[in-house]
Amino acid sequence: MHYFTPKRCASSRKIIYHDKAQAERAARQGLIERGAELWVYRCEYCGGWHLTHHDPKEEHLLRGMGAQATRQGKPRSRKRGFKPRRR
Repeated sequence: MHYFTPKRCASSRKIIYHDKAQAERAARQGLIERGAELWVYRCEYCGGWHLTHHDPKEEHLLRGMGAQATRQGKPRSRKRGFKPRRR
C-alpha cells in the first residue's frame, strides 16, 4: 500500500501547499474534522503556503508584547538560591 508523504518546509518543518486555494481547503478540512481554526500564510523562506493556529490580526500585538518583555529583561525565578544554567 502506498501512502502519500507531503513535502515539508526546511525551515519550519510544516507541510508546503503549492497555492493558497489548496491551503484554504486544508484549513477548512481541519475545522470540520478537528474543530481547529487555522489560518493560511505565505512562507518567506520556501515561497509555499502553510497553516497556522495564530490569528494574523493578533500576531502584531503578540510581537509588540514580546518586544516589551525583552526590554524589561527575562523574568527571574523566585526560588531561593536559584542559579541560572551556563550555556
